Amino acid sequence: MAKKAINVEVVSDTVCPWCFVGKRRLELAMSKFADRADFKVTWRPYQLAPEAPKAGLNKLQYYNDKFGPARVAQMMPMMTKVYADLGLSYSTGGLTGNTLDSHRLIAWAEDKFGAAGQNRLVEEFFLDYFTREKYIGDREVLLAAVSRAGLDAAAAAAVLDDPGAYTEQVKQQIARARGVGGVPFFTVEGRFKLSGAQEPEVFEELFEQLCSK
Repeated sequence: MAKKAINVEVVSDTVCPWCFVGKRRLELAMSKFADRADFKVTWRPYQLAPEAPKAGLNKLQYYNDKFGPARVAQMMPMMTKVYADLGLSYSTGGLTGNTLDSHRLIAWAEDKFGAAGQNRLVEEFFLDYFTREKYIGDREVLLAAVSRAGLDAAAAAAVLDDPGAYTEQVKQQIARARGVGGVPFFTVEGRFKLSGAQEPEVFEELFEQLCSK
C-alpha cells in the first residue's frame, strides 16, 4: 500500500522555546507513522519581537525586563523539565535579539535545498539558541549552523551580505501570519490547524485519521 503524503506547515520564531518543543513533539508523532506516511514539514516565519536589535541583548535580562523576575523564576524550572523530557538541556545563557536573518536563511534553505534541508537548518538554529547559548543573530553562528546542516555556507554568506535577499518574502509571510494568535502554529494538509506545542498524541490522532482515509 502506498504511503499517505502529509504536509505540515509550521509558523514559528527561532527564539520561541515552545516552537522547539512543538518541533520535537511533532517528530515523535511522525516517527510512529513512518511506515504509513511520508511527511513534508515546511517552516514559516514569525517574529515575537520584531523591534529587537540586531546587536543582541542579554537573554536573561531581556526575559526579566519583559516578564518580570518573579515570573521568570517560575518559568525556568518548568522549561528545564519540559526540555529534559525531550532529551534536551535548556539554557537562558547568551544573547537574544532580532531573528530576521535567521528567517531569511530558513527561506533560502527551502528554496535551494527543499523542506528536508530547511528542517535541518531550523533544528540547528533551535539547538544553538536554546541549548548551546549561541546568538542566532550573529553571522558566524548562522553560517556554522548552515554548515552543520549540510548546506552551502558560501551561498548562505552571500544571502546575509545582501540585505534584500529573501527579506521581502519573509516579511510577506510574516504579514500573512498576523492572524495567528501564538506560535508554534501548525497547519496540516492545508486545513487542520493546531495552535501551541501540542502533545504527540494530538498529532497522532490527526495522522491516524488522515492515514485511514
